[in-house]
Amino acid sequence: MFKPTMVTRFVLSATLLTGLGTTASAEEKVQLVQQDNPYFKQAQGQLRQILAQPRNTNQAKNVILVVGDGMGFSTVTAARIFEGQQRGVDGESNVLAWEAFPYLAAAKTYSDNAQITDSAPSAVAMTTGVKTINDLMGLDHTARLNNCEDQKTKAVTTLWEMAASVGMATGAVTTATVTHATPGATYAHIANRDWESDAKMPAEALSAGCHDIARQLVEMKYGNGLNVAMGGGRANFLPDSVIDPEYPDKKGKRQDGRDLTAAWLKRYGERGSYIWNQAQFDKLDPAKVDHLLALFEPSHMQFEHDRPRDAAGEPSLAEMTGKAIDILAKNPEGYLLLVEGGRIDHGSHDGNAYRTLTDAVALNDAVKTILNKVNLDETLVVVTGDHSHTLTISGYAKRGNPILGISVNVEGKTQLGSDGKPYTTIGFANGPGGTIPLLERPALTMDQAKAPDFIQPALVPLKSETHGGEDLGIYAIGPWAHLFQGTVEENYTFHVMNYASRIGERLSTR
Repeated sequence: MFKPTMVTRFVLSATLLTGLGTTASAEEKVQLVQQDNPYFKQAQGQLRQILAQPRNTNQAKNVILVVGDGMGFSTVTAARIFEGQQRGVDGESNVLAWEAFPYLAAAKTYSDNAQITDSAPSAVAMTTGVKTINDLMGLDHTARLNNCEDQKTKAVTTLWEMAASVGMATGAVTTATVTHATPGATYAHIANRDWESDAKMPAEALSAGCHDIARQLVEMKYGNGLNVAMGGGRANFLPDSVIDPEYPDKKGKRQDGRDLTAAWLKRYGERGSYIWNQAQFDKLDPAKVDHLLALFEPSHMQFEHDRPRDAAGEPSLAEMTGKAIDILAKNPEGYLLLVEGGRIDHGSHDGNAYRTLTDAVALNDAVKTILNKVNLDETLVVVTGDHSHTLTISGYAKRGNPILGISVNVEGKTQLGSDGKPYTTIGFANGPGGTIPLLERPALTMDQAKAPDFIQPALVPLKSETHGGEDLGIYAIGPWAHLFQGTVEENYTFHVMNYASRIGERLSTR
């Protein structure tokens, strides 16, 4: 037996463990018998890859921030398994595109006034470098909710505004409305994140001269404004007297009579474009457009699962991302782009893990598109979430069991609760799937649990499932990606992007 009578140095090689420096006899020599074990070899390969990873200290000409709205670690894990199982491969050992990035940090997401943030202050943290209070966008933590004066006087500058001011191209792509919290935080300064159009604003704020988010997008004063804004939210740009071009039973929301899509075209002239359907998207030539406003739905875009059935058609997040890069990359000064999988969050709020995960897979496809288009020697790519959700992965399901199914153990037996009924691997701590009383829990089948419209069971019944407060992953590759390490504040992301791109330095010399 090994006797710890001296300081012992262990050296691990690919073949055996040496240098034990013990009084053990020759007969007791330890050998690394697991060297051919596939798990051992996989981990050693990963170690060699990390050891060989050079640090890229180039200036980042381009920066792409990818945000999975509501994509906490549990959602990433479930998406990894789901994506692999959808392709017919081992889901547990599957690797999503961003999980192959060499650098990873954990972000603390609390806002200035809440343990659990909403999307607005979390987006502000990443786009401005400071934390603020829930429901505010582009204002500091001393601003008050719904206060128009604070909206005017307590604005903080976004990295997108800085980039536009130094001549870089800028853009925001989302499957939510382009006026929603995350994309809106790249350009808007608003005392309530719900003020997406003037119809949502109180009369006193309007009379005091405060502008809604959609108007701030079209009238962005820094540089020449955003070059690309793609997503949903058409109703926030159209007057309430105008019938929506896709849905005859719907109209715009604006009460000021302004058509902001026309204002966009007037501002940017022949190098500007406004589109709202798949056919127009497909015809768009990036070489001929410098400023694109694309609004594919009156509200949020379709969930990825429902997108093929959209009457007018709408592009995938990957398609929008690719087109955005093609437009932005024409600028020799570089570009700054936000890509958001906005409806990952909405699937979880609905308690519907199928749509959560299919939209997470769509984000994975968008990241693959990014990696196929950019030069990582000069492009920093950061993938993260803005907050988590209460999605849980529990039980003792066997390897390969459908992640969205009921839990079946390694012996092939359906696992039962103390009420004698099966339970699902994925659930939520709260949300629409809560039952009252809990003893009325349904006896589920595998097919029921795997159905796209199935609402996962939840402990606490709520109309809408809530955000979660745990830390998030920040995955990075490209120039200065190695600055993402350890546990950091969420607003740290801004500072790395700014440092890597030297946008702040360039701004100070102008």
